[in-house]
Formats: sequence, structure tokens, C-alpha cells
Amino acid sequence: MPYCHDESFWLIVAAMKRSFAKLGLFLLLLVALPFRAPAPLIYRPGEGWSYEIPGSKGDWRKLRAKDQLEVAQQAFDQKKYRLALKASLRVIAVWPLSDYAPKAQYLIARCYEDRKQDENAFDAYQVLLDKYANSADVKDVEHRQYVIALRFLRGEWRKLWGHVPFFPSMNLAAEMFGKIVRYGPYGDFGPSSQMNIGAAREKSKDYPLAVNAYELAADRYSEQPAIAADALYKAALAYNKQARRAEYDQSVAGQAISAFTDFMALYPNDPRVADAQRIIGQLKAVEAEGNFKVAQYYEKHKQWSGALVYYNEVRSKNPSSPLAVQALKRIEVLVKRTNRPAAPAPVPPAK
Repeated sequence: MPYCHDESFWLIVAAMKRSFAKLGLFLLLLVALPFRAPAPLIYRPGEGWSYEIPGSKGDWRKLRAKDQLEVAQQAFDQKKYRLALKASLRVIAVWPLSDYAPKAQYLIARCYEDRKQDENAFDAYQVLLDKYANSADVKDVEHRQYVIALRFLRGEWRKLWGHVPFFPSMNLAAEMFGKIVRYGPYGDFGPSSQMNIGAAREKSKDYPLAVNAYELAADRYSEQPAIAADALYKAALAYNKQARRAEYDQSVAGQAISAFTDFMALYPNDPRVADAQRIIGQLKAVEAEGNFKVAQYYEKHKQWSGALVYYNEVRSKNPSSPLAVQALKRIEVLVKRTNRPAAPAPVPPAK
């Protein structure tokens, strides 16, 4: 029996040797036989990776900036964006100070935009504005950046590596509009971009940042009444949204009321004044409800002085509210219970 096992082992070894010998012969023939190699992957600084076939006809790489730009423009016109991008990048890499560099940078951005890589396109346009401010394409670039930022504001998804849809981002939209404002705060797209920063922050429910953006617009463009009025009204609306989320921080409701009051005082003929008055009434009710809840909290914890302060706030700020009647009843009870001057109210607990 042991002999049989040994014999089987050596038969297996012999079979494996024959298999390795056949594999080695196949690899030797594969290397020795002539065949057409695939296009190699080549990286060049400033140009990126590209596939190129050695000795291919119609080489796109030229020796003069003018000729290289012509290759890029012709490829772009034919919607050969990969070639147009390579040729444009070569102009920037080899002749960065030439008269043809601004146009090449513009074509780089256009290639990205036409390939639906909006984030890359926006950044490429920004490079043109930063490096080639005197380019003939500046006006078109400003408009294209604004349109791209609008697409992200309306929910366009970011793309990983420029291709894979990932998620929408209001932070990205706000950053893009911020760059537009920094480049030209009083230009054609400055005021609307500043307003759109606020809109992006509102969409992400970051109301304090939205208020900051709108108030900055109201201050910066105070000499443009239509923009300033809209900015102040939207700042008040953002305060209003924040107030409805802040159970104990009643100061936000007060800030909203102040913002609406300022809006009505500065723009009394604005058609939104009636809406502002209605919202102020709602905010006062919210403010009274918040103060009443704080008063109840203090009363529950036997902090009578604090409870008295906030019940009185309900009565003084919204005397017509049904809560004012309840507040008065609680005040009468607490005054009889304490028989001493009210102490300063403690700080309300954070929600």
C-alpha cells in the first residue's frame, strides 16, 4: 500500500512537469512571434495621460504654439474633446506665456463643460480669470461660470473623478457663487451671485449663514433698491425659519421681527409689506409660546423668580394672545407663593 501511494505521487509530479513545460513553450512562442502592440499609455507633465500609437500618421503634437492651438480648435469643432483637451494642455505646458495660452485655457474649460464635467470646467474657467484677466473670452467665461453654479444650485450632482455622479452639494454651489462675487462684486453677476449664496445656504438649512449672505447683499447693494429690498426680506424669512426651530432661543424670533420691521420701514411701498405684517403676527405668537414654555420649565423646577420673568414676557410682548391669559393666572399663583421680589432669571437650558 505505501508503494502505491509513492507511485501516485510521482505520477502527479511528472504530469505537473509536463504542464509547466508546455506553458513555458507557449510563452516563448508568444514573445518570439511578431505582433502589433497596443497603444502605449504615456504621461507628460502638464498634458496628462494619453494613448499614442508609435509612428501613427497625423501626429497632434506641434512645434509652434499657433499650430498646436489650431489642432486643439479643429478637434474641438469636430467634438473630439479628448484630442482638443490634450492639444490645449500642451499649449499651456509648453508656451504658458504665449499669446495663444488664454485661448488654450478657454478651450480646456469648454472641453470639460461639453463633456458634462461641470466642476472641472468651473475651475478651468477660474484659472483663465486669474491668469489671463485680459482675455477676450472673459465676459463669456463669467457667464458660463454663473450658469454652471446655477446648475449646482438647482440640484446637479457632484461627480467623483469627474465622471461618477455622487451627490448634490449646496456648499459647492455657495463656494462657486462666492468666487464669482470675489472676482466681480459689482459686475453683471455679482449681486445675483451674492443672493444665490443665501439661497444655497437656505437649501442646506444653514439659516445663520443664509442670513449673513442676505444681509451682506442688502448692505453692499443698498444703492440698488430692488436687490437691497429683496435681500432684507429674504434675511427676515431666513430668521423666521430659524426661529421656528429654536424652542428656547427666543432671541431669533425677536431678530426676525426686527428684520421684517426694518424692511417695512425702508420699503413701505413694497408689495410684500402685507406678508411681512402677517408673519410678524405669527412670530409674536411663536415668541409668546416659547416664553411660556420657558416659564413652565422654571416653574416645574421651582425656580419661581425665573418663571415670573418669562410669564411677564408673554403678557408684555403679546397681550392679545390666549397664552397671556394663562400667564396672568400663573403669575397670580406664583406671587402668592413667593411673597418676595423676583430674582434674576437663570439661563434657559440649551435644547
